[in-house]
Amino acid sequence: MPSLTLSLARGAATSPFKRAGRPGAALPADRAHLPAAPITPGPLAAYRTICGFAEPGPLPVTYPHVLAFPLAMRLMTRRRFPLPVTGLVHTWIEITAHRTLHPGDPLELTVYAETLNPHRRGTEVTVVTEARLAGELVWESRSGYLSRHAIRTGTMPVIPPPTPEPALPAVTEWRLPADLGRRYGAASGDRNPIHLYPLTARLFGFPRAIAHGMWTVARCLAEAPDPHLIRSVRADFKAPVLLPGTVTYASDGAAFQLRGGDRVHLTGTAETAST
Repeated sequence: MPSLTLSLARGAATSPFKRAGRPGAALPADRAHLPAAPITPGPLAAYRTICGFAEPGPLPVTYPHVLAFPLAMRLMTRRRFPLPVTGLVHTWIEITAHRTLHPGDPLELTVYAETLNPHRRGTEVTVVTEARLAGELVWESRSGYLSRHAIRTGTMPVIPPPTPEPALPAVTEWRLPADLGRRYGAASGDRNPIHLYPLTARLFGFPRAIAHGMWTVARCLAEAPDPHLIRSVRADFKAPVLLPGTVTYASDGAAFQLRGGDRVHLTGTAETAST
Protein backbone atom coordinates (compact mmCIF):
# COMPACT_ATOMS: atom_id res chain seq x y z
CA MET A 1 0.00 0.00 0.00
CA PRO A 2 1.36 3.48 -0.84
CA SER A 3 2.58 5.44 2.18
CA LEU A 4 0.30 8.00 3.81
CA THR A 5 2.71 10.77 2.86
CA LEU A 6 2.55 9.78 -0.80
CA SER A 7 -1.24 9.55 -0.68
CA LEU A 8 -1.51 13.03 0.82
CA ALA A 9 0.93 14.42 -1.74
CA ARG A 10 -1.03 12.81 -4.57
CA GLY A 11 -4.27 14.21 -3.18
CA ALA A 12 -2.83 17.72 -2.96
CA ALA A 13 -1.57 17.48 -6.55
CA THR A 14 -4.83 16.18 -8.07
CA SER A 15 -7.40 18.12 -5.99
CA PRO A 16 -7.20 21.37 -8.03
CA PHE A 17 -8.24 19.44 -11.16
CA LYS A 18 -11.31 17.77 -9.63
CA ARG A 19 -14.86 19.06 -9.52
CA ALA A 20 -17.37 17.63 -7.09
CA GLY A 21 -19.42 14.77 -8.49
CA ARG A 22 -23.17 14.96 -8.87
CA PRO A 23 -25.09 13.86 -5.73
CA GLY A 24 -26.69 10.46 -6.30
CA ALA A 25 -24.19 9.53 -9.02
CA ALA A 26 -22.68 6.06 -8.99
CA LEU A 27 -19.40 5.78 -7.13
CA PRO A 28 -16.43 3.67 -8.21
CA ALA A 29 -16.57 0.18 -6.72
CA ASP A 30 -13.05 0.59 -5.33
CA ARG A 31 -12.21 -0.85 -1.92
CA ALA A 32 -9.03 -0.18 0.02
CA HIS A 33 -7.95 -3.16 2.10
CA LEU A 34 -5.31 -3.85 4.75
CA PRO A 35 -4.66 -7.45 5.87
CA ALA A 36 -4.72 -8.32 9.55
CA ALA A 37 -1.77 -6.79 11.35
CA PRO A 38 -0.75 -6.07 14.97
CA ILE A 39 -1.38 -2.61 16.37
CA THR A 40 1.78 -0.53 16.89
CA PRO A 41 2.05 0.43 20.60
CA GLY A 42 3.75 3.84 20.18
CA PRO A 43 1.10 5.57 18.04
CA LEU A 44 -1.67 4.05 20.17
CA ALA A 45 -0.08 5.43 23.34
CA ALA A 46 0.26 8.88 21.73
CA TYR A 47 -3.40 8.73 20.67
CA ARG A 48 -4.56 7.79 24.17
CA THR A 49 -2.59 10.70 25.62
CA ILE A 50 -3.83 13.40 23.23
CA CYS A 51 -7.47 12.20 23.50
CA GLY A 52 -7.57 11.49 27.25
CA PHE A 53 -8.11 7.72 27.21
CA ALA A 54 -6.67 5.72 30.09
CA GLU A 55 -3.54 3.63 29.58
CA PRO A 56 -3.48 0.64 29.57
CA GLY A 57 -6.88 -0.74 28.65
CA PRO A 58 -9.11 -1.88 25.79
CA LEU A 59 -8.79 -0.20 22.41
CA PRO A 60 -10.60 3.18 22.32
CA VAL A 61 -13.81 2.80 20.33
CA THR A 62 -12.64 5.47 17.88
CA TYR A 63 -9.21 3.97 17.21
CA PRO A 64 -10.08 1.63 14.30
CA HIS A 65 -11.02 4.80 12.40
CA VAL A 66 -7.48 6.07 13.00
CA LEU A 67 -5.96 2.74 11.92
CA ALA A 68 -7.98 2.89 8.70
CA PHE A 69 -7.14 6.53 7.93
CA PRO A 70 -4.28 5.64 5.51
CA LEU A 71 -6.73 3.38 3.65
CA ALA A 72 -9.29 6.19 3.46
CA MET A 73 -6.62 8.50 2.05
CA ARG A 74 -5.60 5.85 -0.46
CA LEU A 75 -9.23 5.56 -1.58
CA MET A 76 -10.01 9.29 -1.66
CA THR A 77 -6.86 10.26 -3.56
CA ARG A 78 -7.48 7.85 -6.41
CA ARG A 79 -8.15 9.42 -9.78
CA ARG A 80 -11.66 7.91 -9.92
CA PHE A 81 -12.74 9.34 -6.55
CA PRO A 82 -15.29 12.10 -7.34
CA LEU A 83 -14.28 14.75 -4.77
CA PRO A 84 -11.04 16.70 -4.23
CA VAL A 85 -9.54 15.36 -1.02
CA THR A 86 -7.75 18.57 0.00
CA GLY A 87 -10.02 20.60 2.27
CA LEU A 88 -12.60 17.86 2.83
CA VAL A 89 -14.46 18.49 6.10
CA HIS A 90 -15.60 15.61 8.32
CA THR A 91 -19.27 16.32 9.08
CA TRP A 92 -20.56 13.27 11.01
CA ILE A 93 -19.70 9.74 12.07
CA GLU A 94 -21.61 6.67 13.23
CA ILE A 95 -19.68 3.88 14.95
CA THR A 96 -20.85 0.39 15.91
CA ALA A 97 -18.54 -1.78 18.00
CA HIS A 98 -19.78 -5.36 18.05
CA ARG A 99 -17.38 -6.29 20.84
CA THR A 100 -14.68 -4.82 23.04
CA LEU A 101 -11.40 -4.69 21.12
CA HIS A 102 -7.92 -4.91 22.59
CA PRO A 103 -4.48 -3.63 21.53
CA GLY A 104 -3.37 -7.18 20.73
CA ASP A 105 -6.20 -7.79 18.24
CA PRO A 106 -4.84 -8.01 14.66
CA LEU A 107 -7.58 -6.18 12.75
CA GLU A 108 -8.26 -6.58 9.04
CA LEU A 109 -9.50 -3.26 7.63
CA THR A 110 -11.60 -2.30 4.60
CA VAL A 111 -12.70 1.16 3.45
CA TYR A 112 -15.08 2.08 0.61
CA ALA A 113 -17.29 4.96 -0.51
CA GLU A 114 -21.02 4.30 -0.31
CA THR A 115 -23.01 7.33 -1.58
CA LEU A 116 -22.75 10.94 -2.75
CA ASN A 117 -25.31 13.19 -1.09
CA PRO A 118 -26.40 16.82 -1.52
CA HIS A 119 -25.42 19.20 1.25
CA ARG A 120 -26.44 22.83 1.74
CA ARG A 121 -22.77 23.78 1.36
CA GLY A 122 -21.65 21.39 -1.37
CA THR A 123 -21.48 17.62 -1.86
CA GLU A 124 -21.00 15.01 0.85
CA VAL A 125 -19.66 11.49 0.46
CA THR A 126 -20.38 8.65 2.88
CA VAL A 127 -17.32 6.50 3.55
CA VAL A 128 -17.64 3.09 5.24
CA THR A 129 -14.91 1.51 7.35
CA GLU A 130 -15.05 -2.13 8.47
CA ALA A 131 -12.77 -4.00 10.89
CA ARG A 132 -12.67 -7.78 11.05
CA LEU A 133 -11.01 -10.16 13.47
CA ALA A 134 -10.41 -13.68 12.14
CA GLY A 135 -12.99 -12.94 9.42
CA GLU A 136 -15.71 -11.71 11.82
CA LEU A 137 -17.02 -8.14 11.52
CA VAL A 138 -16.21 -6.64 14.93
CA TRP A 139 -16.37 -2.88 14.27
CA GLU A 140 -17.82 -0.60 11.59
CA SER A 141 -18.38 3.06 10.92
CA ARG A 142 -19.95 5.43 8.44
CA SER A 143 -18.61 8.95 8.01
CA GLY A 144 -19.70 12.00 6.05
CA TYR A 145 -17.05 14.13 4.31
CA LEU A 146 -18.07 17.46 2.80
CA SER A 147 -16.55 19.06 -0.27
CA ARG A 148 -17.56 22.71 -0.03
CA HIS A 149 -18.43 24.40 -3.31
CA ALA A 150 -20.98 26.76 -4.82
CA ILE A 151 -24.41 25.27 -5.48
CA ARG A 152 -26.10 26.16 -8.75
CA THR A 153 -29.67 27.32 -8.27
CA GLY A 154 -32.21 24.57 -8.90
CA THR A 155 -29.69 21.73 -8.99
CA MET A 156 -30.46 20.23 -5.60
CA PRO A 157 -33.48 19.77 -3.31
CA VAL A 158 -34.12 22.30 -0.58
CA ILE A 159 -32.42 21.12 2.61
CA PRO A 160 -33.79 22.75 5.77
CA PRO A 161 -31.29 24.18 8.26
CA PRO A 162 -30.53 21.97 11.27
CA THR A 163 -32.80 22.23 14.30
CA PRO A 164 -31.12 24.01 17.24
CA GLU A 165 -29.97 21.59 19.94
CA PRO A 166 -31.07 22.13 23.57
CA ALA A 167 -28.15 22.88 25.87
CA LEU A 168 -26.96 19.98 28.01
CA PRO A 169 -25.57 20.46 31.54
CA ALA A 170 -21.98 21.70 31.50
CA VAL A 171 -19.44 19.25 32.96
CA THR A 172 -16.00 20.76 32.41
CA GLU A 173 -14.07 23.30 30.35
CA TRP A 174 -11.07 22.62 28.11
CA ARG A 175 -8.53 25.16 26.92
CA LEU A 176 -7.21 24.03 23.56
CA PRO A 177 -3.71 25.07 22.46
CA ALA A 178 -2.83 26.42 19.03
CA ASP A 179 -0.79 23.31 18.20
CA LEU A 180 -3.52 20.79 19.04
CA GLY A 181 -4.16 20.03 15.35
CA ARG A 182 -0.48 19.36 14.73
CA ARG A 183 -0.19 17.14 17.82
CA TYR A 184 -3.29 15.13 16.96
CA GLY A 185 -2.14 14.93 13.34
CA ALA A 186 1.17 13.43 14.50
CA ALA A 187 -0.66 10.82 16.60
CA SER A 188 -3.35 9.96 14.04
CA GLY A 189 -1.68 10.60 10.69
CA ASP A 190 -4.43 13.07 9.67
CA ARG A 191 -2.45 16.09 8.49
CA ASN A 192 -5.18 17.85 6.54
CA PRO A 193 -3.88 21.45 6.17
CA ILE A 194 -7.07 22.92 7.69
CA HIS A 195 -5.86 21.58 11.06
CA LEU A 196 -2.20 22.60 11.03
CA TYR A 197 -1.49 26.34 10.77
CA PRO A 198 -3.49 29.58 10.34
CA LEU A 199 -2.00 30.12 6.89
CA THR A 200 -2.88 26.66 5.54
CA ALA A 201 -6.35 26.88 7.12
CA ARG A 202 -7.02 30.26 5.48
CA LEU A 203 -6.43 28.69 2.07
CA PHE A 204 -9.69 26.79 2.67
CA GLY A 205 -11.74 29.60 4.18
CA PHE A 206 -11.01 29.20 7.89
CA PRO A 207 -9.61 32.16 9.88
CA ARG A 208 -7.36 29.88 11.96
CA ALA A 209 -6.51 26.20 12.17
CA ILE A 210 -9.41 24.07 13.39
CA ALA A 211 -9.45 21.02 15.66
CA HIS A 212 -9.99 17.62 14.09
CA GLY A 213 -13.57 16.45 14.38
CA MET A 214 -12.32 13.00 15.41
CA TRP A 215 -10.31 14.53 18.24
CA THR A 216 -13.39 16.32 19.56
CA VAL A 217 -15.55 13.20 19.57
CA ALA A 218 -12.78 11.00 21.00
CA ARG A 219 -12.08 13.54 23.75
CA CYS A 220 -15.78 13.60 24.67
CA LEU A 221 -16.02 9.79 24.71
CA ALA A 222 -12.94 9.59 26.94
CA GLU A 223 -14.98 11.48 29.58
CA ALA A 224 -17.55 8.65 29.81
CA PRO A 225 -17.51 6.68 33.10
CA ASP A 226 -16.58 3.47 31.22
CA PRO A 227 -15.37 4.31 27.68
CA HIS A 228 -14.51 0.65 26.98
CA LEU A 229 -18.21 -0.28 27.31
CA ILE A 230 -19.31 2.04 24.49
CA ARG A 231 -20.89 0.07 21.66
CA SER A 232 -22.48 2.71 19.41
CA VAL A 233 -21.78 6.37 18.72
CA ARG A 234 -23.38 9.05 16.58
CA ALA A 235 -21.63 12.40 16.42
CA ASP A 236 -22.40 15.45 14.27
CA PHE A 237 -19.78 18.14 13.78
CA LYS A 238 -21.83 21.34 13.78
CA ALA A 239 -19.22 24.09 13.67
CA PRO A 240 -15.42 24.16 13.55
CA VAL A 241 -13.45 24.58 16.76
CA LEU A 242 -10.89 27.33 16.12
CA LEU A 243 -7.43 26.95 17.65
CA PRO A 244 -6.48 28.16 20.15
CA GLY A 245 -9.81 28.26 21.95
CA THR A 246 -11.85 27.33 25.01
CA VAL A 247 -14.73 24.85 24.84
CA THR A 248 -17.21 23.37 27.29
CA TYR A 249 -17.93 19.66 27.46
CA ALA A 250 -21.57 19.01 28.40
CA SER A 251 -23.46 15.77 28.97
CA ASP A 252 -26.59 14.30 30.51
CA GLY A 253 -25.42 10.69 30.32
CA ALA A 254 -25.92 9.21 26.86
CA ALA A 255 -25.97 12.57 25.04
CA PHE A 256 -23.00 14.93 24.89
CA GLN A 257 -22.05 18.28 23.40
CA LEU A 258 -19.03 20.47 22.89
CA ARG A 259 -19.81 24.19 23.06
CA GLY A 260 -17.91 27.43 22.72
CA GLY A 261 -19.99 30.12 24.41
CA ASP A 262 -23.42 29.92 22.77
CA ARG A 263 -22.08 28.06 19.73
CA VAL A 264 -22.50 24.28 19.53
CA HIS A 265 -19.52 22.60 17.89
CA LEU A 266 -20.44 18.94 18.36
CA THR A 267 -23.47 16.93 19.39
CA GLY A 268 -23.54 13.20 19.93
CA THR A 269 -24.91 10.16 21.68
CA ALA A 270 -23.10 7.09 22.99
CA GLU A 271 -24.69 3.83 24.10
CA THR A 272 -22.90 1.26 26.21
CA ALA A 273 -23.12 -2.51 26.37
CA SER A 274 -25.43 -2.26 29.37
CA THR A 275 -28.02 0.12 27.78
